[in-house]
Amino acid sequence: MAIFTYKATTTQGAITEGFIEAIDEKSAVERLRNSGLIPLKISSSAGTEKRRFSLKSKKGEILIFTTELSALLSAGLPLDRSLNILSQISEDSHLKSVIQSILKSIREGNSFSEALMKHPDIFPRIYINMIRAGEVGGVLDVVLDKLNEYLESSKELKDHIFSAMIYPAILLFTGSISIIVLLTYVLPKFSVIFAELGTSLPLSTEIVLAFSNSLKSSWWLILILHIAGIFIFKNYLKIPSGRYKWDLIKLKLFKDIITKLETARFCRTLGTLLKSGVPLLQALNNSKEVVNNQVISSAIDMVSKGAKEGKGVSEPLLKANIFPELALSMIKVGEETGQLDEMLLKVATTYEKSLRLTIKRFISFIEPVMILFMGLIIGFIVLAMLMAIFSITEIPF
Repeated sequence: MAIFTYKATTTQGAITEGFIEAIDEKSAVERLRNSGLIPLKISSSAGTEKRRFSLKSKKGEILIFTTELSALLSAGLPLDRSLNILSQISEDSHLKSVIQSILKSIREGNSFSEALMKHPDIFPRIYINMIRAGEVGGVLDVVLDKLNEYLESSKELKDHIFSAMIYPAILLFTGSISIIVLLTYVLPKFSVIFAELGTSLPLSTEIVLAFSNSLKSSWWLILILHIAGIFIFKNYLKIPSGRYKWDLIKLKLFKDIITKLETARFCRTLGTLLKSGVPLLQALNNSKEVVNNQVISSAIDMVSKGAKEGKGVSEPLLKANIFPELALSMIKVGEETGQLDEMLLKVATTYEKSLRLTIKRFISFIEPVMILFMGLIIGFIVLAMLMAIFSITEIPF
């Protein structure tokens, strides 16, 4: 048995703290609930805090806010009291001020969704529309629970992609540093020796030394050109036509990965919105916002147009030809059986799993390619130096 510290609230809104003995954190939560308390934070008394949530970004703020508010509303507490409790227990000053602002707005007579609209830098349109739908239907606690599932699934997918790219990024960084050190520090020492000997060098050695001297003498120019290139490219992407062309190139190069990623994003967002009671046309417009690829996003406009004309979702999606056939078939079945929201969520889950496998295969392919590429470059540099050293033995003394 382990000892856990906890922070909880009663159904009357009073905050209480203390210690509880349990096998694990989950058991501690169950014991608190059985005793009539609503657990807000559970941590090990051994010193290492086991928070359920971490505030690392605006999305992290939304996840904290949504999860804790959902727990309080599900326990039967009114919205204003729940927000007041959250403002008291929040350890982040920014999140605390946002919650207090929302609470003040509600007490002034605004609805919850109207209060959230005053913070567009934290709460996106999709979030506000789902809250509004929950208010209209009187199921705000249910909508918050769905939002919590949506945010956690999105975060899990994003974290998986990020963690998968860590090793290739480290490999690229260390390989690049090794090559730069060879060209700017090691080779110049050899070039002095070769210059003193005054012998003709192999072509490969001359190429490597010329590149090394250029890099050492004109590094500032290369750096300026690199920064300028990044600046020009970013500004080019801000132009709609430039962003569209770049997304088209990415789609051609990484079609399988991008298609599965955008399919999962679109279907999970649309399914969550429909399940929360958001009207179809509004849900389609909001779902389009989470699609990053402009080529796919433009095609979704055709889907919205088809839905306005009463053609549903599956037929316009089929004509748009942007999603995999399996996803289209599942969506069509869901539309025919009247379970479109459920089927969209199943499509999202299917393609999130498929995306993880695709990324794993892609990483397993790109890692040896990067190692081989870096090895060839370093090998060429070392071979060029060895050939020059061997040519020294041919100098008559």
